[in-house]
Amino acid sequence: MGFLRFLAHRVFLDVYLTNRFFMMMGSCIFLYIVSFFYPQLLLLPQVLLGCFVLFVMTDYFILFAFKREPVARRIMAERLSNGDDNVISLLIRNTFPFRIDMELIDELPVQFQKRDWVIEQRLMAGEQKNIRYTVRPTERGEYHFGRIIIYLRSKLGFIKRRHDTEADTTVSVFPSFIQMRKYELLSQTTIQTEAGNTRLRKIGHSMEFEQIKEYVRGDDNRTINWKATARKGMLMVNNYTDERSQQVYCIIDKGRLMKMPFGELTLLDYAVNSALVLANVCLQKQDRVGVLTFSNKLGSLLAADRKPIQRENILQLLYNQQTAFLESDYEMLYMQIRNRIKHRSLLVLYTNFESLSGLRRQLNYLRSIARHHLLLVVFFENTELHQLSGLDAENIEDVYIKTIAEKFEFEKRLIVKELKKYGILSILTPPEKLTINAVNKYLELKTQQAM
Repeated sequence: MGFLRFLAHRVFLDVYLTNRFFMMMGSCIFLYIVSFFYPQLLLLPQVLLGCFVLFVMTDYFILFAFKREPVARRIMAERLSNGDDNVISLLIRNTFPFRIDMELIDELPVQFQKRDWVIEQRLMAGEQKNIRYTVRPTERGEYHFGRIIIYLRSKLGFIKRRHDTEADTTVSVFPSFIQMRKYELLSQTTIQTEAGNTRLRKIGHSMEFEQIKEYVRGDDNRTINWKATARKGMLMVNNYTDERSQQVYCIIDKGRLMKMPFGELTLLDYAVNSALVLANVCLQKQDRVGVLTFSNKLGSLLAADRKPIQRENILQLLYNQQTAFLESDYEMLYMQIRNRIKHRSLLVLYTNFESLSGLRRQLNYLRSIARHHLLLVVFFENTELHQLSGLDAENIEDVYIKTIAEKFEFEKRLIVKELKKYGILSILTPPEKLTINAVNKYLELKTQQAM
């Protein structure tokens, strides 16, 4: 029984018929039908059928006689970056002593919902190719890659031989660490704009003492240390450096409004990616960084620190943050900040307000937080409303839609003014520009010593 099962597997299960096979079979059937009416043509379909059977048997012998199998291997990173193009390589080698046409199918994770992923390749005898393609995950979590399936065809091309390579792999999709590396250069004292880099003028002196050194031409006379000068018998000056070890907390709202989609990602995903990039820039600037998440209750809290391991801690914490379909509790947030964050810090609050009334319900709590910390509220433009407000109105319905869209857009600008009236900093940004705008604002505050 075992031999019969093996034989059936080799003869039937790994054999697939091609379009060429069905075309030839259809031609033979058509000629037999014609020869039924014209008997003198009977010899032609008989000869054609004989040749067809011979070619199919030869094709089968070519593909299955050699006890060789193609080599296939998937090369990919241990982690994928959410919302970015991640490169995956397939290393394919032809072990047959003749040319082979291949159809490659890589079993992608179900999250991608791609059921027509096929790549066709032609490899000469002994040739090896590295096939690269990209995937763009839009959800954080675990992604399972399955087998690599190869269909082999010879030059005759009547049948295909299937070969499966076990390549099961589970990888984790983390917040966008590719963006984090991209914006590492922003840890310099520059502000990134679409047109280039803009250097900001510093206001005042930093008051963090570094060392006492000998005076050289060009040093500020106001920094002369007269006591050290008297002891040394030469002019000595105090040397100051940019203030470091300031506290920055990225606070991420996980309420229902952060579930809104934009470009296949949710607003929460944009906030998580931006928080990771901002935390990395803060660590590059020697500041201590922490993360706090909340919805109707406190989520995760990572105390501010600047140790090298803090970057990995933040990445692991942000990895499994999910949106809660509940209203966010800002009163609870205020109490947690008062109890857990004792030192004055820069609090970057990633949230969203769709209306002025929605802001006013939470404004008292935001004002209370701003009394003890430097609060920066980051919320999102509704880009679909912006597109609707820019359309030409052709009928009464279009006029109504355009008016409502402009009303909600105007309310977003009123939210900025309302926050500014109470001394609360804010950023109103489209989701795709969230990261760059948040990093720019941090560097601006750092340069102006507002923290």
